[in-house]
Amino acid sequence: MRDSAQQAGTVAPLPLGGRDAPHVQELDLSIQGMTCASCAARIERRLNKIDRVVAMVNYATHRARVIVPDGVSAQALIEAIGQAGYAAELIPPAGSQQDGEDTADRQVRYLQRRLTVALIFFVPLCDLSVLLSLFPAYRFPAWQWVLIGLTAPVALWAAWPFHRAALKNARHGACSMDTLVSLGITAACGWSVYAMFYLDRRPGGSALYRLIHASGGGIYLEVAASVTTFLLAGRYFEARARRSAGAAMRRLASARAKDACVLGADGGERKVPAAELRPGDLLLVRPGETIAADGEVLFGESAVDRSMMTGESVPAEVAEGDGVVGGTMVLTGRLVVRAVKVGKDTQLANLIRLVEQAQAEKAAIQRLADRVSSVFVPLVLVLALATLAGWLLAGSPPEHAFSAALAVLIIACPCALGLATPAALVVACGRGAQLGIFIKGYQALEFSRSIDTVVLDKTGTVTTGKMAVTGLRTAGATESSDLLRYAGSVEQASEHAVAAAITAAARAQHALLSQAESFQALPGLGTRGVVDGTEVIVGRARLLQERGMTIPGELSDQCASWEGAGRTTVLVGWDGEVRGAVAVADTVRPSAARAVAELRRLGLHPVLLTGDNEATARAVAAAIGIDDVIAGTLPDAKSAVIRDLQGQGRQVVMVGDGVNDGPALAAANLGMAVGTGTDVAICAADMILLRDDLDIVPDAIKLARGTFRTIRRNLGWACGYNAAAIPLAAIGFLNPLVASATMTLSSVFVVWSSLQLRRLRVSVSEPRRPPAAAWLPAAPAAGPRLPGRKVEGHPWFM
Repeated sequence: MRDSAQQAGTVAPLPLGGRDAPHVQELDLSIQGMTCASCAARIERRLNKIDRVVAMVNYATHRARVIVPDGVSAQALIEAIGQAGYAAELIPPAGSQQDGEDTADRQVRYLQRRLTVALIFFVPLCDLSVLLSLFPAYRFPAWQWVLIGLTAPVALWAAWPFHRAALKNARHGACSMDTLVSLGITAACGWSVYAMFYLDRRPGGSALYRLIHASGGGIYLEVAASVTTFLLAGRYFEARARRSAGAAMRRLASARAKDACVLGADGGERKVPAAELRPGDLLLVRPGETIAADGEVLFGESAVDRSMMTGESVPAEVAEGDGVVGGTMVLTGRLVVRAVKVGKDTQLANLIRLVEQAQAEKAAIQRLADRVSSVFVPLVLVLALATLAGWLLAGSPPEHAFSAALAVLIIACPCALGLATPAALVVACGRGAQLGIFIKGYQALEFSRSIDTVVLDKTGTVTTGKMAVTGLRTAGATESSDLLRYAGSVEQASEHAVAAAITAAARAQHALLSQAESFQALPGLGTRGVVDGTEVIVGRARLLQERGMTIPGELSDQCASWEGAGRTTVLVGWDGEVRGAVAVADTVRPSAARAVAELRRLGLHPVLLTGDNEATARAVAAAIGIDDVIAGTLPDAKSAVIRDLQGQGRQVVMVGDGVNDGPALAAANLGMAVGTGTDVAICAADMILLRDDLDIVPDAIKLARGTFRTIRRNLGWACGYNAAAIPLAAIGFLNPLVASATMTLSSVFVVWSSLQLRRLRVSVSEPRRPPAAAWLPAAPAAGPRLPGRKVEGHPWFM
C-alpha cells in the first residue's frame, strides 16, 4: 500500500530531508560528461549536499531532476556540477524533448568520429603486430616506431574522452569507469614501449619477445587500441540506443503544434506561436493541421486523428460542444475551437511531464545498484593491484602478472549495473506512449508482478458514461418513429442525461420536429411541451397518471422488466393517451467483456465497484462476465472498499476516472486512471490510460510485467557478469583483449535487452496507426465562411 500522502488522493512530493520547505520548484538539468553509473552517483551526492536540495540523476537519460527551495538558483546547481568535473545546462520545460534530441544527436556524431579514426588505425595495427611478433624475419628498420605511430592516434586522440574524464576526476579526488580505462590504456602502452625497446634488446630477447607475445603478455599496443575501439563502439551504440529509446516520447512531444490560426474580434485571421495562446482564444483548425490547445469545439464537424495520443487507429468524430485535445490532427473538416488549456497546462504537456518524472524516478533496487557503482571503481583499483602483487609474490613472470592486472582493470565495468533499470524504464515509457499507456512511476512496475485483483469502476470505465436509448415499446397503433419524434422534440429542450439520450436517438432517426413550445421541466417527474399544437408529456408513470392517462398493462410489465435489469424508463403520452415507453441506460463499452476475459487469463480476479443500485450493477456485471459486484458504494467509501480487499490479503488494481475515484486510486496498490477522466483521478493514479477501449487495462498490466521482467534480467546479467568476470581475469583466464570485448558487450547486452520492449506485443488486436495521408482530403480553398451557430459579438460567425 502506498504512503499516506498518496492515500489522501495526492501525489506525494519527494522528501526534503525532513526540513520545512514551503516554496520549492522542480528543475531539469541536462548533464554532459557522464560515462558510467558512478558519475551519476557522484553528481547526485554533490547536489544533495546543498541545503534543502533533493536531486535524482539518471545515467540512462543524462538528466538530473532537482527539487530546490526558493533561495537556490539553477546557476548554483550548474556550478556545483561543474565543481564535480561535469557540465550542465538548464532544460526549459517547453523544449526539453527537442533539446534532449539535439544533445543525443551531438553525442552520437562525436562518438562516431572518434570510433571511425580508431577503426582506421586499429585494423592495420593488429595485423602488423601479429605478423612482426610471430615472424621476426619480416621486421624492418624502426618497426617499433611504425607500431607506435599506428597506436598514437587511437590511444591519444580517439581515447581522449577517457583520458580527459580521468584527469577531471583526479583533480576532484574521484575516480570512475574512465579512470580504469585511461589507466589500462596508459599502462598497456607504457609496458609495450618498455618491452619493445628493452626486452627485445636483451640477450635472447627476440625469442623471449615472441614467447611472451604469443602468450598474451609483453606487447599490448593492439590491446590498448582494442580497448579504445571496443569501448568507443559500445558507447556509440549505447548513445544510439538511448536516442532510439526516447524516440517515442520525442515523437509525442513533436505532436505539439508550433503555431495556431487565431480568429480576431473583427473576424480576421492571424497566425501566432502556440506558446502565445491564451485561454479563450478562438482557433481555426483546417484539415491536416494540428490542434494547438485543449478546448471545446464551437463550430464545425471533423474526424480527428488521436493516434499520437491514444494509439487508436480509428479517428474520432467531433462536433459542436465536444472537447478536443491539443496535439491531435483534424482530418476531414474545419473546426473552430475555443482554447481552454494552453501551453504547459495542456493534457499533452502534462503527460510528457509525468513521463519525464517517471524516467527520472529510481526504484529501491536501482538506488542500491547506484551505491554499489559508487564504490566499485576504487574497489577494482585495489583488486588490480592485489592481482599484480599476488602473481609477483607467487613467482610468476612480470609480464603475466601485468597481463592479469590489466585484464582486471579493463573488464570491471559498472555501466551495465547502472543502466539495468533506467534503460528499461525509458524504453517502456516510450512503448507505453505508443499504446496510449503512460507510466507515472516505477512502483507501477514493481506492483504489477504481485497484483491479483482488479477493481473496475462502472460508470465511465466499464460503461461509456453516456446514456443511450436501449429499448422502445409502443401502445396501440402508435409507430416507433412517432414515439421518438414527439418525445425527442420535447426532450431537446432539457439538459437531463435521459433527455439527451432520447434526443440523440430521435436525431439519429431524423425524427425531430420543431422545438417544443411552452416547455416545462418538472423536477423528479419529467417534462412537458407543445409540439405542433399537441401537448406531449414525457416522464414517470405518476406524472402521466396525474394528467388522467391510463397506462396499459403491457407497458407496465415492460417497464418493470426494464427496471429490473437496471434501466431507466420513461413513458410518453399525448392526446390524453399513453403512447409508449422508452428505456434508457448507460451503455457498456464494446471491449469490456473481452478485457475482463483477458484479465482472467492473466490470473486476475475482476470486481465491479459502483454507487449504482444492485440491479443495475448486476446487469452490467453479467453482460461483461464479472461475478463479484460491490454496489451502492458512496463516493467517499470507495477507498475503504479497496482497503478492505487489501485487508483480505489481496493486491489490488483500481481502474477509475471520476473525482470520487481519486482516493480509491491512491489507496490501491496500483492505480489506473482513464485519461479522459478528471484531473483528480489522473493525479492520484500510477498509470494513465488514454484509449477508449477497455482492452488497454490488460495491455497496461502486460507492459508493466514485461518491463519488470526485463529489469530483473538486466540486473541479473550485470551482477552475474561482474561476479564471474573479475575472478576469471584475476586468475589469468582472460587476457586484456578478450576482457575489453567482454566488458563492452556487457553494457550493449543490457541496452539491447531493454530495447526489446519496443517490440513487445501486448495484444493480438494491437492498434496500428494508418497512414495519415489516407485520411487527409485535399486542402480546402479559401471560400465562404462555414455555416453554423453564431458566437455573440464575433463577426466571423455572423
